[in-house]
Amino acid sequence: MPNAFLTRRVTFAAAHRYRRPEWSDAKNEQVFGPCAWPSYHGHSYACDVTVRGPIDDTTGFVMDLATLDAILSTEVHQRFDHRNINLDVPEFAEGAIIPTGENLARFIFGKVQAALPQGIAVTEVTVAEGYGLSASFRAE
Repeated sequence: MPNAFLTRRVTFAAAHRYRRPEWSDAKNEQVFGPCAWPSYHGHSYACDVTVRGPIDDTTGFVMDLATLDAILSTEVHQRFDHRNINLDVPEFAEGAIIPTGENLARFIFGKVQAALPQGIAVTEVTVAEGYGLSASFRAE
């Protein structure tokens, strides 16, 4: 069966800050700039998730969109929307993963992949912090 790629976008608004707890406030600000300030800052994120799989001869789909939408709702929208990523998502707590676009893309990639039906694979996740910056994580 021929394979195809399907991309779905999900959006969320969230706050975060970059900080390494073992560094001084001065070093955090030197490395991360205003992104290290204690008051956090927010973005309106767009997250594109691309999956690959065989095209079903009966439906013409790579996968059922309702299934993909349910996975993205749970693994992306409900997890991050209107949250402080550092405070509300345990994996990004102080001393854990720094919530950069790169790390968010990698994290979402793994969560979505684990929830997909057999035979469907995530190939890329792109997380955009507005129009001027995005980061992607791709299957190797």
